[in-house]
Parts: sequence; structure tokens; C-alpha cells
Amino acid sequence: MGLEYIKLGKSGPKVSVVGIGTWQASGKQWGDDVKDHLIVKAIGRSLELGVNLVDTAELYGDGHSEKVVGRALKKYGRENFVVATKFHGSHLHYEDVLKACDASLKRLGVKQIDLYQMHWPDPWEQVPLKETMKALKKLHEEGKILSVAVSNFAVRDLEEARSALDGVEIASNQVRYNLLQREIEEEVLPYCTKNGISILAWSPLAQGVLTGKYSPSKVPSDRVRKRNKLFERRNLKAAAPLVRVLREIGEARGRTPAQVALNWIISRPGVVPIPGAKNPSQAEENAGAAEFKLTAEELQRIEEASRAIRISYF
Repeated sequence: MGLEYIKLGKSGPKVSVVGIGTWQASGKQWGDDVKDHLIVKAIGRSLELGVNLVDTAELYGDGHSEKVVGRALKKYGRENFVVATKFHGSHLHYEDVLKACDASLKRLGVKQIDLYQMHWPDPWEQVPLKETMKALKKLHEEGKILSVAVSNFAVRDLEEARSALDGVEIASNQVRYNLLQREIEEEVLPYCTKNGISILAWSPLAQGVLTGKYSPSKVPSDRVRKRNKLFERRNLKAAAPLVRVLREIGEARGRTPAQVALNWIISRPGVVPIPGAKNPSQAEENAGAAEFKLTAEELQRIEEASRAIRISYF
């Protein structure tokens, strides 16, 4: 079966049920195996397999990721992609949002951003959310952005943002979501489902824990994941039974644990995972996650294994 496509929000762009994230295109902090030209090829290979959503941010490598994505758009045809990016948490004042958008447009080499996201709400509330949303509405009216979106927003933030946008809809909320980190299911996911706001799931593979590549004796050495408590020995041991279930289901289907984990997210209505890919082979694996459907029995096995895990952050 080929990839399916869903609409983001009530009136946003139509995207593949799995996208590609490009935080890894920010540079060597993700490891010595990060090469710009390979990420460009990964984006191209994703497109060949039906993936049209590519997500980046001005924060990633101080704009470097956007430039890499821009190279891919130029090489493979801007018209073939739904381009999503995010503006930095230090650019929340009205004029700063407008300037940040222009800078992203330039780095991406595009005239319009399909999905422009506020990267995270101001934790100190120094800049009124109403001011930031006013800028996003202005950009939407000018046609510089097709759809307004947010990232890492709690329900109270979503409520305030929707009120400030005065009729302009929020297409999506990009939040962390995977089988080990399911906090959004308490409030954010039900709220977004009820109000027609799609979820873009970042870290859908828990930065690689759910791929089965890592264990207490084998952990990643890059700067980003060395700081992630998921890779502490106790948490990798806690996740092992779930990874074993993913592997068993995958082996029975000729799939990888990562593909099973991504398919579980794809099975959630209105949720689109955006896994990263450093090279074309990883892009192929990610796209392949949308080529099958887990059975009710398989989903139940995964659910039971996931619910039994307790991740410790202290």
C-alpha cells in the first residue's frame, strides 16, 4: 500500500501520514555521521516514497537546517513539499516575528511557508501571547505563511492563542510523543482532537531508544542524546521489554522495531510523526512505517508493554 495523506487541522495543507524532521541537519551535535548532502538525499528519497512534509526550525544550527532544507527544495522541487518551520523563543515580539519569518523565507529559498510554528510559549510570559499571535495573523493575511501553527503548547496556551488569533485557525501543535513519553494524552491530545488541531509528533522514536539499536552497554555518543535521561541505564532497562515486543511484531511482519513504533503513532487519529533521517536508508525505513496496519491484537500487545514502563527523570 502507498502512503496516505491527511489534512492538518480544519483547513491546513494535506500531508503524508509520516513526515521528516530535520533537527539533525543542525550539525555535528547529532554525531560525526551527519552530512548535509546525505540529509538532502534523505529528503529526496522521502519524497520519492510519498513523504511530502518536511519540518525544520530557525533554532536548528542557527538557521543551518533551514539552508539544508532549502537545498533539497531547490533540487527536488519546492512545489512537491509542505514546508514547516518554527521561529525561536527569543523572537516573540511583533516585529521580531515578522523579521524571523523573512529570514526563514530567505534561508529556505521560498516565497511562502506552509506551516509556520511558534517553537514554544514564553515560559516567563514577558511577551504577551496576543502580541505574537497578532504577528502570525499579519503574516497569514500577507500570504507569507499558509497556515498558523504552534509547538510545545499546553491547553491553556492553545486556548489563549486561539482567542488572540480571532478566527484564524491553528493547524497543528508540534509536541513530543512516543511510546515512552505519552504525557500529551492526558490533556493536550484530547483537546486538540476535539478542536480539530492536528498533532505533529517530534521524537516519535524517543531519539532512537525505540529502534532497538541501543542498550545499557551501547549508548549514543553525540552531544544531544548524551544529555537525554532516556539513555540512562535504568531507563534503557525499563524500555527493554517494550523494545522486545516491537522487535517480535516487526520480525513477524518483516519490519523493524522503529517501523512498528512509528506505525503505532500513525494509528492515532490526527497524529503525524516527524522522525529524523541522516541518510536515504533511514528515510526509507521511516516511510516504510506507513505501508502496513497493525492489528488490534498487535496494538494491544504494544499498549500493555508501553503502559507497564516507568521512565525516571530524577
